[in-house]
Amino acid sequence: MDLSERQLQILQAIITDYVENAEPVGSRSIAKKYDLGVSPATIRNEMSDLEEMGYLTHPHTSAGRVPSDKAYRLYVNTLMKKKNLSAMDKRLISDRLSASRDEFDRTIRHAAELLSEITHLASFAMTPATNEETIDFIRLLPVDERTLILMIVGDSGNVTNTTLRLKVPYTQEDLDILSKNMTVQHKGRTLDDVLKSEIIEDVGTDIEALSALRGTVMPSFIRTLEDMLNVNLYMAGMTNIFNLPEYSSIDRARDFMELFTQRDWFTRKMLERANGMVVTIGDENDSMKDCSLITATYHVDGKLVGKIGVIGPTRMKYDEVTSLMEYLTNNLSEAFRLTDGGEDS
Repeated sequence: MDLSERQLQILQAIITDYVENAEPVGSRSIAKKYDLGVSPATIRNEMSDLEEMGYLTHPHTSAGRVPSDKAYRLYVNTLMKKKNLSAMDKRLISDRLSASRDEFDRTIRHAAELLSEITHLASFAMTPATNEETIDFIRLLPVDERTLILMIVGDSGNVTNTTLRLKVPYTQEDLDILSKNMTVQHKGRTLDDVLKSEIIEDVGTDIEALSALRGTVMPSFIRTLEDMLNVNLYMAGMTNIFNLPEYSSIDRARDFMELFTQRDWFTRKMLERANGMVVTIGDENDSMKDCSLITATYHVDGKLVGKIGVIGPTRMKYDEVTSLMEYLTNNLSEAFRLTDGGEDS
């Protein structure tokens, strides 16, 4: 069922107001703030119809309405207009990126930091890894009695964390011994070199007490090295979520942060996304159903190189974020004197 022009105007007003204030929106508020030429009663009736069509939801504790994922999708596809960046933001991007343009990885990392700084959301950037990346150290960190985090740190400072679920118990001493043993075996070796070796045998067969733990850790170690060889993932602004009302709940904030401890899983999800500017909202994100995710691709010498993006609540300034990301990726192209290439990698 197509929406009338008036319904579209009311829906856009509700989205604008809710994104700005994070409070359910009532008909009287819309009538006062927006010159729609209709009474609060008419707006209230239209809001009821929009709710029946699935564009609005009605929180139990409030008389106002809030946009649904369906409403945000309509907004992004139909109602959203390009937002002009401020001169200050443009200057900030130009100055920050030009300062590091001679170092590719640092420039991309700065781009992720800028994206987080301006949007006040969590951001990330992905770059192709080089075969010259070497392992600096390996750590196994306890989470609970059956869960640990495998941390691999490269010589460039690239950190990759993977959450492991274990079938066998472990002690802190077990983790310390295995961490030290793995670091001694692989420190200074390139990722490619380690993957070509007999990794499981290299760990040391004399630690019989750790055989069951080792058998669980090593397959994940191999998969993580493969991911590191394919792509670097930089993240910034993770703590920005604590300033958003959507994450005032400790449980919800913890669930959000948990997404980024599973860096190998998150990286694969990002690699699976289509090229260009992609906006996915709520349920479209599978296991990240409470979030919206916006990614854009950037090119070097006409070739697809990596992705940059933000993740946050569905209540997001989509127009500002997409305009910023478009400007940022274009600026990256200028910083590296890129040619305008297609989407072929």
